Amino acid sequence: MILKKLELGAFAANCFIVGDEETKEGMIIDPGADGNAIMKSVKALGLKIKIIVLTHSHVDHIGALAEVKEGTGAQLAIHEAEADTLQRPPFRMIMAPFSKRPPPADMLLKDGDIVNIGKLSFKVLHTPGHTPGGISLYSEGIVFTGDTLFNFGIGRADFPGASYEQELESISERLMTLPDNTVVCPGHGPDTTIGVERRGNPFLH
Repeated sequence: MILKKLELGAFAANCFIVGDEETKEGMIIDPGADGNAIMKSVKALGLKIKIIVLTHSHVDHIGALAEVKEGTGAQLAIHEAEADTLQRPPFRMIMAPFSKRPPPADMLLKDGDIVNIGKLSFKVLHTPGHTPGGISLYSEGIVFTGDTLFNFGIGRADFPGASYEQELESISERLMTLPDNTVVCPGHGPDTTIGVERRGNPFLH
């Protein structure tokens, strides 16, 4: 697997570029800012981006969405519960009033769907709480958790539509059931593992 992490924008959000080494097909997860940097990395990796997947629609994860979609021609996918808010994302007018309006989704995801990139497959895990349509993407050995689970932290739950109880339930029932050695690639901050978070994340005890 080809994997590149970019920390972008004022909110230091992680954007992940994932590719299949054999077919060179790729996926971008959460193009939060600096579309030029994202496109440069895609070119350097020699990937043909087939799909852009959003873990959720908050502005720090979609700031470069319009630019990257135009540059790649890729399909845009988001959970079905979040599709409407993509067109009017929370806090967009306050936090990024001059950003381009995000394009509508091409694909609506639901729990259990499979996203295929070349010979790589990722299972959609609906992990609401930070947002109603928040998702994680799981493949054997790795999970992209958006703003649901961080390295010794969890996502904020004080936004409209958020639920602290639901977020803890998502983490407990969808993420903590994964193998301990699963690498966690979060929406902000450094990577971790399910085992490390199971043993030491203060929000889970």
